[in-house]
Amino acid sequence: MKSAFTKTKAAAVTVTAIAALPLILSGCGASSPAASGPVSELTVVDYYNNEPDKTVIGDTLVACGTESGVTIKRETVPGKSLIAKVLQQASSKTLPDVLMLDNPDLQQIASSGALAPLSDFKISTDNYPQGILSAGTYKDKVYGLAPTVNTIALFYNKDLLDQAGVTPPKTWDELKAAAAKLTSGGQYGLAFDANATYEGTWQFLPFMWSNGGDEKNIATPETAEALELWTDLVKSGSVSSSALNWTQADVNDQFIAGKAAMMVNGPWQIPVLDKQSALHYGVVNIPVKDSTKTAVGPLGGEVWTVPQTGNKAKQAKAAEIVGCMNSDKNQLAMAKARNTIPSKSTLAAQFAAENPKLASFTELVKTARARTGQLGEDWPAQATKIYTAIQNALTDKANATDALKQAQEG
Repeated sequence: MKSAFTKTKAAAVTVTAIAALPLILSGCGASSPAASGPVSELTVVDYYNNEPDKTVIGDTLVACGTESGVTIKRETVPGKSLIAKVLQQASSKTLPDVLMLDNPDLQQIASSGALAPLSDFKISTDNYPQGILSAGTYKDKVYGLAPTVNTIALFYNKDLLDQAGVTPPKTWDELKAAAAKLTSGGQYGLAFDANATYEGTWQFLPFMWSNGGDEKNIATPETAEALELWTDLVKSGSVSSSALNWTQADVNDQFIAGKAAMMVNGPWQIPVLDKQSALHYGVVNIPVKDSTKTAVGPLGGEVWTVPQTGNKAKQAKAAEIVGCMNSDKNQLAMAKARNTIPSKSTLAAQFAAENPKLASFTELVKTARARTGQLGEDWPAQATKIYTAIQNALTDKANATDALKQAQEG
């Protein structure tokens, strides 16, 4: 969930607005009339406004534009502003020719009629794992493809674990024991992000999903067990209560400062970690309840789409850009430059061998799940229920079972 890794509660407000979008688009889907001449320029909107993503994505777009014989006119906007901008552009008939969306937002926008199915342009979806395809799918049609993806795993400080005689944990019992042994003075055993945003939900999902929890109904024993684990870690002092307010960037800061021996985080932190010459770290799967369970992480990453502008010639050219962004060459290049994972299965093994620090993430992506896979455009509402339950349980307003029940029924 990089970039969207930091969605705020305000983002949930857009859900209601998006529900009304089909009315806005009805009968006015074109931002320009059918083309009467050759296409020389395409507009692109994305939220990669931080480095290195801004330059990496920008350079790739320019190269794809050159390959297709068009100039790219690109606009980057803050992530939290993107959906509001799409709504405004839809209502004013000024949708861009190419639009990047965080994958959990795709189904909401596709349901409005603002996007064209990629099958209209014969863009290949071969060699994409089902989880990655489902992130770009709405009602059995693929509307967006992600060149690279990501998920989260457990980072650990090799020196601190060695000094404490602790091996990287694989199960929940091992995690609790390791975190307790690694907690001393100003050092906590583990850090994670439990804040009241979609980011807090994102960090909880591996624990919930790997234990058999289901987002359609969070008031189940399986999800309660996962939340009880988090509650126990905080109440025991192995995780700071500040986790209720931390972002993933804050978690990374704690880890770099030696204030957390382990952390839950994503591969986008690797460039910052690698700049710390004194820090020796490793990465493993997030622990599961027991050896019978399989680690299941949430799928992060952004999809590229072709909006319904009404200009068929431009849409065809836009589809070329989407296809180019998803070429084998560009998937591998962008994955390496951005510390993400190429989406195509055929590229993943090669990439993992060449980038060992990302091997755990590459393995996790194989079984990663799209957050909208089951609930589609209803996911944001349920994500809000999940982080609400987390907050209530970790602040002792209710036990895990009651917190989940109250949130589910609320």
